[in-house]
Amino acid sequence: MKLRNMKRGEDTEQIKVMRWAAGAECRYPELKWLHHIPNGGTRNSQEAIKLKNMGVKPGISDLHLPFPHGRYHGLYIELKYGKNRPTEDQLRFLCDMCDAGYCTAVCYDAEAAERLIEKYINLPKESLLYCDELEGTDISRDEYGIAYMRSSDPFA
Repeated sequence: MKLRNMKRGEDTEQIKVMRWAAGAECRYPELKWLHHIPNGGTRNSQEAIKLKNMGVKPGISDLHLPFPHGRYHGLYIELKYGKNRPTEDQLRFLCDMCDAGYCTAVCYDAEAAERLIEKYINLPKESLLYCDELEGTDISRDEYGIAYMRSSDPFA
């Protein structure tokens, strides 16, 4: 799949993250477990009913790394692009997972997600992740404490 032929959006950013992760597995073997949770997207009504019956739930984050680092059980990333914002279900999921001991964040481009994943993987035991330390990344937080990250270079 050639990214240059695709319109830039959440899908292309996620493909970039997964390609980066595949290339970084030699340094970080746990990246082989980084996966996408296909909850979103458009489907015909029969497929939507089937997936709902199979347990698909609204709000589950796009990316999950089920590998513990620092004080966290794993990492969940909701990937957005442009002016897209997380839904109420997505925010509720991120808050619940944070309360349950997972590292959670909303990233607005592949570069921010890659920086977060690398920082997360390199956490010393019993450490917490402070997103403010991610160089080249603009960070903001909402009233729930969820970090919103975007690469400082809007054309990255």
